[in-house]
Formats: sequence, structure tokens, C-alpha cells
Amino acid sequence: MRKGSIKYTLLLTFIMFCSVVRAQLLDGMPASFSHSDSLRGGLRPERTCYDVNFYDLNIKLNVADKSISGYNTMYFTANKKFDSLQIDLFENMVIDKIEHNEIPLIYRRDGNAIFVTMDKSILPKSKDKIRIVYHGVPIKAKRAPWDGGFVWAKDNDGKDWIAVACEGTGASLWWPCKDELSDEPDSMKITCTIPSDLQFVGNGMMLTDTKNIDSTRTTTWKVSYPINNYNVTLNIGNYMHFSDAYHSTEMTTDLALDYYVLPYNLEKAKKQFTQVKPMMACYEKYFGPYPFWNDGYALVETPYLGMEHQGAIAYGNKYKIGYDGRDFSGIGLDFDYIIIHESGHEWWGNSVSCKDLADLWIHEGFCTYSESVYVEELYGKKKAQDYIHAKQKGVANKEPIQGKYGVNNEGAGDMYNKSCLFLNTLRTVVNNDSLWFGMIHDFASKTFKLKNIDYNDVVRYFESRSRKSLRPLFEQYLKHPEIPTLIYKIEDKNKFMKTIYYKWKADAPNFQMRFYYDLNGKKDYAMASTNWSSFDVRVRKVKKFVINQEKMYINIQKI
Repeated sequence: MRKGSIKYTLLLTFIMFCSVVRAQLLDGMPASFSHSDSLRGGLRPERTCYDVNFYDLNIKLNVADKSISGYNTMYFTANKKFDSLQIDLFENMVIDKIEHNEIPLIYRRDGNAIFVTMDKSILPKSKDKIRIVYHGVPIKAKRAPWDGGFVWAKDNDGKDWIAVACEGTGASLWWPCKDELSDEPDSMKITCTIPSDLQFVGNGMMLTDTKNIDSTRTTTWKVSYPINNYNVTLNIGNYMHFSDAYHSTEMTTDLALDYYVLPYNLEKAKKQFTQVKPMMACYEKYFGPYPFWNDGYALVETPYLGMEHQGAIAYGNKYKIGYDGRDFSGIGLDFDYIIIHESGHEWWGNSVSCKDLADLWIHEGFCTYSESVYVEELYGKKKAQDYIHAKQKGVANKEPIQGKYGVNNEGAGDMYNKSCLFLNTLRTVVNNDSLWFGMIHDFASKTFKLKNIDYNDVVRYFESRSRKSLRPLFEQYLKHPEIPTLIYKIEDKNKFMKTIYYKWKADAPNFQMRFYYDLNGKKDYAMASTNWSSFDVRVRKVKKFVINQEKMYINIQKI
């Protein structure tokens, strides 16, 4: 059983264009939390009493009135004896009935949470299931993927083109589930009935595809790995399919690469998606083989920009370089940002997942850092450091990037760029690239592959592997708005000698970290804490004293 695993109100700063775009989720820290926040984010007894093993979601889509209807059978294992449990489904969606072995169950709503009373006590370690039958008109996304909901669009040929993105808002906006990050099904089946002239592309591998006598088409997809709820998706359109295969140096079989695009974009897609194989080779080298190997990798064209849906990545970058044609890198690189970033989430977010929304920085920070790994592999370390350094302009440092636990609260949008800058700082602190990339590789491919983790898991791992005390650094960069400031001053000791005093200004207790400097052309480093330290230099005049800010994300203050 997987424990847990939303995306973004991405703070996108297009550095070269000086424009800021907020992405999905990431609304920042509210002044207070409501009862509904606790219902959605909390682990009360009605949730902890059971673990989800498998979802069998079966729905029919009515394009005319933009409604859905169907059922979800939820298979679970009891963690302890219980008589009631909680599931989630948005209040605007109607529950027709909930059954246990065909016996109707009593339930009550509390906003988007549903508390179900079982017809008998469920005993510890027993395996069971309930079926939730429902219908309704799911909310429409105003601007997917920055807010959750369905997208009902038309392609250039006038065909219906439908998709859903729900990270942050929640999967329960369109299907009933245990909408809680620390409990994912071990596997899942998704069946959707649609008009017969369209195609449904879902997560995983297609099992069946049947055209019915009533001019509809029923398609079933199977996910054979754990999947977090917001990754479950529908892509419906007049798709053309083409495929390829990636040959791994570590796996015995090739990875299936499947692409679903609109017919008039086929040739563009064939050219643009050649970026996938070099990316896959890079990520395999540094993070281990693609984590959902048996289900394959897919890009699916969508009427919105993009989303990391597991095994069916939403692609809406219009076959342009950068981010919707703009240079997201800030340093003139010409790769397709959506392919590189959203694919990175297959390792960071989809495989390694957080237990609580408060730790969404694990998804977004490590994934954003994966972009720089890709840049370093293809363009060299100097270019990668330029890429990371350019992200400083996209950081506000107004709120912590870790949210509050138990209330469905994510941290600040800084979790993208600031987390990336912090990880690069951590690399500098480790001061051993072989060790650093070995830690990152094992983090993703061994220790936490297909697992759900939290802040403490991450800190303990890096401290153990590096054999360094790193918790104060994590606390400063993740739990406080401000980054550390190195304060220094230079004073005459005598006619032939200068004394350089220095200390860190930081919020985290016991904070200490080395800094790198260039003194009159000589490069060196010193360890600093929040108390004054100093060293003497035998020079008549300090012509140059420069603190290196490219290796580390810090502020500098001379007094």
C-alpha cells in the first residue's frame, strides 16, 4: 500500500520577458484554516482505518450537457476494526447510492466529505470493497491547469476535445475516492464511454476498446503501479497515434513510447517529440530507469498547457520551444520546457511522492532541479549553473515553501525555483559531485521509488548519506521565508594586515554553512555560523573581496 501522494500555482517568471504567471495550486498561506480544510487534509479515524488497494472507475461522458455518470468500486484493506469510513466527492456531484456487497449503505455529507456507515463491522486486516454510484456536472476549469476542472474544447476541425486537470483542487471534483495524499491505490482501472468518433486516452496500458451499437465507444485502461489521485486523467479527442521505443542500458526490455496527437499536428509532433529519447537517457542516468516501465510512457496533446499525469503526460505546448514559445530558461536554451519538466515528474511527484500537500516542494523542487540536470548533461555544468542562477529572479521569499500539515495546505509558489536553488546550494555544501549525484540517483531509484515521504524522510536521507548536519539548512530554506544572509566587514588590524569578520543572519537554530570567496584573486572558503568569526590576511589593501553567489543561494551584506 502506498502512503500518499498536487501541482502547481507555479510562480512562473519569464525572466527575459519580465512577466509573472501564476500556475495551478499554490495559493500561499491563508490566514486561517476552515473545517473543510481539515476534512480534506486531515487523517481522522475514518480515513486511517483503511488502505485503498484498487479503484475500478467506470464512467460515461455526456458531451451535450457536459455531465458524467457512473461508479467507482473501491477495494480496501482494514487497518483496524471500523464501522464507518470517509470518502470524498465534491458537493455539486450527486451520489445515487453506496453499496457494500449489494447492500445499500447509509451515508451523510459534510461538504465535500462523505461519511459512510457500514452495514456491519469491518474486521482488522480484512479485504473488502464498496461501490459508489454517482452522476453530475463536474466543475469547469477556468484556466487549466492553473485551476482544476474539466476542459470542454473544440479542435481546429470542430471535433470535441475534452480533458481534465485537477491537481490542487482534487480528484474528488470528478470521481469519488479517498482524496488524501498518503493513501494511493496499488493499481487502478479506468473505463470511459464516449461518442464513437472520439478516442479516450487514459493512464497506463489500454485493455479493451469496444464500439457499441448505440454510437458510443467504451475503452478501459489499466494502471499497474501506485498512482496518486490527481494523476488520474481523461483525454478525449480525435487522436492519431504513433509510437516509438526507448532502449535502456539497464532494463531487459524496451520502454514503449506512445504519442496521441491531433491529426493536423502529426508531422510537428514527430519532430518535436524526438526530444524524448535524449531526455529519457539523461533521467535514467541520474535518477534511474523510468519508474512505470511496464505501463509505458506517453505524451497526449491537450487543450491546456501541460500536466504530469502518470504515464499519460498532458502536452499542450503547441510544439514550440521554451514555455509556450517563450524562453523560460532565461539563458537562450531551445528545448521544449513542457516535455522536460512534466516528464521529470514521473520520477519526482509520481514515483517519489509526498504524504501531505504541505510537502509539495518535494514534487516541484526536485522536478525543477531535474531541468538543470538535463541542461548539465546536454550543455555542460557552466550552462546548468547559469540556468539555475537565472531562477533567482522568479523567487519572492515572502512565505515558506513548506505548508501546514493536515489542512490540505501547500507552501509558497517559490517551491519551484527556490527549492531548485536550495538543492544546488546543498550540492555545494556536499562538495563532492560523485557523492551528490549518487545520492540523487539512489533517492529516486532505490530508497524512495514508488513511496510516499515527508520532510523528515528527506532530511534524514541526505544527512545519512552525506554524513553532514544538514537539518538547519533545510529548515532555513524550506520553513522560513528569507534565505540566509552573510554579513561581513573588513577592518585594519595593523599596517600590513586586515581582519575579515563574518557571520550568517538566519532564522534556523544552529545554522552554519561555508561560503566561497575571491580575495585579491585567490579563491578559498570559510565556515560561518550565526556568531562572528574572523580571519586575518596579510595585505596592505583589499582590492577585491567577492562572495560567490552562483554556487549558493544567499544574500550578502557588507557593514
